[in-house]
Amino acid sequence: MSKKIASIRGMNDILPEQSALWQWLESRVKNVLASYGYQEIRMPVVEHTELFKRSIGEVTDIVEKEMYTFDDRNGDSLTLRPEGTASCVRACEQHGLLFNQVQRLWYLGPMFRHERPQAGRYRQFHQIGVETFGMDGPDIDAEVILLTARLWRELGLSGRVRLELNSLGSSEDRARYRDALVVYLSAHEDRLDEDSKRRLARNPLRVLDAKDAGTREVLKDAPLLTEYLSDDAREHFEGLRAILDRAGVEYQINPALVRGLDYYGKTVFEWITDDLGAQGTVCAGGRYDGLVEQLGGRSTPAVGFAMGIERLILLLEQQMPELPTPADIYVVSVAENGAEKITALMLAESLRDTLAGIRVQCHCGGGGLKAQMKKADRSGARFTLILGEDEIAAKTVSVKDMRGIIEQQQVAQAALADWLAAHFVSGEVNG
Repeated sequence: MSKKIASIRGMNDILPEQSALWQWLESRVKNVLASYGYQEIRMPVVEHTELFKRSIGEVTDIVEKEMYTFDDRNGDSLTLRPEGTASCVRACEQHGLLFNQVQRLWYLGPMFRHERPQAGRYRQFHQIGVETFGMDGPDIDAEVILLTARLWRELGLSGRVRLELNSLGSSEDRARYRDALVVYLSAHEDRLDEDSKRRLARNPLRVLDAKDAGTREVLKDAPLLTEYLSDDAREHFEGLRAILDRAGVEYQINPALVRGLDYYGKTVFEWITDDLGAQGTVCAGGRYDGLVEQLGGRSTPAVGFAMGIERLILLLEQQMPELPTPADIYVVSVAENGAEKITALMLAESLRDTLAGIRVQCHCGGGGLKAQMKKADRSGARFTLILGEDEIAAKTVSVKDMRGIIEQQQVAQAALADWLAAHFVSGEVNG
């Protein structure tokens, strides 16, 4: 017997009993995005490695440690995308969607990072991302945050996430702050962890994101970026806060919030939960006005976010919403004549033609009535339609309510669709 092949560690299968919750989540996200007028964009999962080095920053954990990078047969260095923003900017610039235009876009798909797998954090993970281009005011920053707040309400998660905000200012603001931060951290370099010492020389703002307890202690007395913001950046941030205050969106200002990617400036935000242990960030984003120009395009204001689907699934599993069953109607046939069994398949096809949106599953593979009824019960269908030789001869169907609310009865095949539609529409099915 050949040795079985397992999936790669950290790259997981999503099985049928799990996919229903994924579909439930994705459908609600898509409905919210549509209500704000956002359009879907789809990008390839493989890009030139240079795209991520130039956008994310070479002195980041993603580029230094986590990317899946390989040379193809032409000798080109390619990378499985570790995040979606750079790919979205590349696609928009390549296809002329940015200059003098406004875009509100979203995408959904797998991302790849080689890191230690743990709950809610995998080597192949899935994100829903939103990217907007061509709008430079705090109103669009507020819109993407209001959109996420509405999504939490739709998912029943409002009470389980909190919003943290910060402003990184302009590149000039960050340069002045970086100088002050380097002076302070250099005076305490002996107390920093090794990663932070390395970042101090090449990307000192990333030290603010350190997890080491000793480094966190040093940072308590570090200068604050908010003290170095220009009037323009301060006005932008206050404008955002005013809109969120007016909308009743609660938030906390976190001066240490910098995000893990180099392209952010001005607004940054994270939605955080306390219900997932160390993996608390479920949605994060901010403004990245310089990225398009950094990747070869013209200067274009932009703001967006990404949310990890796996982490949202973990949250939803804790309260498990009521999910649709695989079937609303299950059709069984106990006729002995093979030709008569075809009647069941044709009846199911007819119902699918007539009853839009109602799922009909037809039993296949044979078996007696008892075995078929067990499968009907497992399908979760509300009604089972039973076709025996007597029903086929009389052109009727025996309809069994699997919840036992309506007595089993014979219904003429010609009237069946109307009978079922009346019971589904009336609310009896969900009552």
